[in-house]
Amino acid sequence: MIKKIDAKQLKIGMYIHDLSCDWMSHPFLISQFKLKSEAEIEKIINAGIHDVYIDTSKGLDAANAPTEDEVKRDLHAEMLQLAGEKPAPQIRLTVAEEMERARQIKSQAHQLVRNVMQDARLGKAVELEQVEPVVESITESILRNSGALIGLMRIKNKDDYTFLHSVSVCTLMVAFCRSVGLDNETTRQAGLGGLLHDTGKALVPDEILNKPGRLTDEEFDIIRKHPGDGHEILLKTPQIGPIPLDITLHHHERMDGSGYPHKLPGSEISTLAQMAAIVDVYDAITADRCYHKGMSATDALRKIFEWSKFHFNPQYVQAFMRCVGIYPTGTLVLLESGKLGVVTEQHESNLLQPKVKVFFSVKSNAYVTPHEIDLSRPMGKGGADKIVSHESPEKWRVDPLRFLGNS
Repeated sequence: MIKKIDAKQLKIGMYIHDLSCDWMSHPFLISQFKLKSEAEIEKIINAGIHDVYIDTSKGLDAANAPTEDEVKRDLHAEMLQLAGEKPAPQIRLTVAEEMERARQIKSQAHQLVRNVMQDARLGKAVELEQVEPVVESITESILRNSGALIGLMRIKNKDDYTFLHSVSVCTLMVAFCRSVGLDNETTRQAGLGGLLHDTGKALVPDEILNKPGRLTDEEFDIIRKHPGDGHEILLKTPQIGPIPLDITLHHHERMDGSGYPHKLPGSEISTLAQMAAIVDVYDAITADRCYHKGMSATDALRKIFEWSKFHFNPQYVQAFMRCVGIYPTGTLVLLESGKLGVVTEQHESNLLQPKVKVFFSVKSNAYVTPHEIDLSRPMGKGGADKIVSHESPEKWRVDPLRFLGNS
């Protein structure tokens, strides 16, 4: 049985099932192992890990600890309660109308980040006059319909992850800033910071950056230099503003002071760096990498919500959930009626009732003519259904985004 316990309850002989943090926040070569020494327990606690999941079938038990299923159920209930608290931004175009432009912007931004990284590796300064128009294009796409580009950014080639991750963080930062009402210039600068936040990874050897497995302590130390290296590179960029510099240097800081490079407490981390930390981890854990399978967007939001007790600002995590939705655009969902569909648009006041494009019947095991259902509407007006669960596209062997772009 999998149970969640406080890290201070750990004992030699317990089997670690999950260290309950994103992979860049813990110093172990593997995430599952039996505790064999007090030094290992101390290493876990010193890494800023406050609670862990243990497997009682492979090691010692802990009395009265909640099971993983109980924790998931409680977290999901809290997320659902928060889902309807504030309206989402108005949308000007449908996802289908914006999709083709979004594809072009993704391709353009991908190539730009690749060029920026290559220039940085060669010791050249970042050319803002090339970067700013791309941030502007991303911002305009988000204003037209945030779901199109955000949905597209969930597709990443493992070999191009580093570049596309930067485009994703830019896209999500712009959408996040807009959803919490920040002004246009602050939003633009935050998007610029998102696009450039990992510039320091240009100096990390490829064999470490793309290693198909856990990093050694020495490799981990090299990776952890990238915020400082990126900050140094951007300092050489004429007219770079304080916001991109701050996001680049501090996106791995954590509220409890366990982050890097400066172990800042939450009170010393800027609002935009706190927001960037959430966005960075969300995109990282939803992406397929050479060493792990990405989580679904809904599961990733639940994990970040869980980690917000210590690592992230809970207020901003809740705001981010309202920004992207409990079931973000592009999510494959199973409806109570037995239909499979892809989320196309968030409801303006209830994130549990998005618009869904239905295309498959589980009951008849057959495709149906794609049509959109507005889950906020009553019976007879295109609604009267609800989401039962989010689903894995691999399980059903479907590509949800194929239906997202069809009008």
